[in-house]
Amino acid sequence: MLAIEGLNQFYGQSQTLWDIALEVPDGALVCLMGRNGVGKTTLLKAIMGLIPIRSGAIRFNGEDLSHRPAERRAPLGIGYVPQGRQIFPLLTVEENLRIGLPIRRDRLKRVPEFIYDMFPVLKTMLKRRGGDLSGGQQQQLAIGRALVLQPKLLILDEPTEGIQPNIVHEIGEVIRRLNRDQGMTVLLVEQKLGFARRTADRFCILDKGRAVATGAMADLNDGLVRQYLTV
Repeated sequence: MLAIEGLNQFYGQSQTLWDIALEVPDGALVCLMGRNGVGKTTLLKAIMGLIPIRSGAIRFNGEDLSHRPAERRAPLGIGYVPQGRQIFPLLTVEENLRIGLPIRRDRLKRVPEFIYDMFPVLKTMLKRRGGDLSGGQQQQLAIGRALVLQPKLLILDEPTEGIQPNIVHEIGEVIRRLNRDQGMTVLLVEQKLGFARRTADRFCILDKGRAVATGAMADLNDGLVRQYLTV
C-alpha cells in the first residue's frame, strides 16, 4: 500500500533522512521505532507532504505522492494523527470531528457512529471544547478525527505519549480492532517497547536517519533492542 524508495530529506544543508526504504503492505500494522531524534517524525511529515524531500519516491497504492501538495494526500485515504495531537482547542469535540466530513468519498454529513463505539467518552462530551479535555481524551479525539476521513492508511505519531496507562491500553485495543476487524493499514511511531510488541506485527528501526532493521515483530530480538532502542 505504502512504498518509500530511496528517500532523502534535508533541513537546509543538514541531511536528516538517508536513502530510506520502507514497505507498509496492505493490511499490515507496522511500527516505526528508534531513539529520540533519529528521524521518525520527520519521515511521517515527509509522507504527509508537510516537509519537502530532496530525492526518492513515496508511493501510495502505486501513485507517486512525492510532489503532491499536503492537502491533496488525505483525500486519497491517508489519516494522520500528529505528535502532540494538535486538535482545535476552542472548537467543541463535535466540531473537531466534523472537520473531516467534506473530504469523505461518500459525502456523509454526520460523524460515523462507529467512532463513538470506539471512543464512547467522545459521545458524552460532544459540546465540550477540545482544550478542556484531558490528554488521553484529546488523543482519542485526534484519532477519531482522523478516522472521520475514512482512511485506508492510518498514520499515528506516538499516540501513547503523555497518556495515562488505562487510556494507553484503550488506544492499543482500538488500533488492533481497526487493523484486525476493519482491515485498516496502520503505520505507527511508538517509543514504548511493550506497547509496540503487543500492537504491531512488523517493525522498522531508524538510527541516525537511516533504516537499519526491518522485519516481523517476532524478530525484534534483544540484540536489536540493546543496539538501537535502549537509552
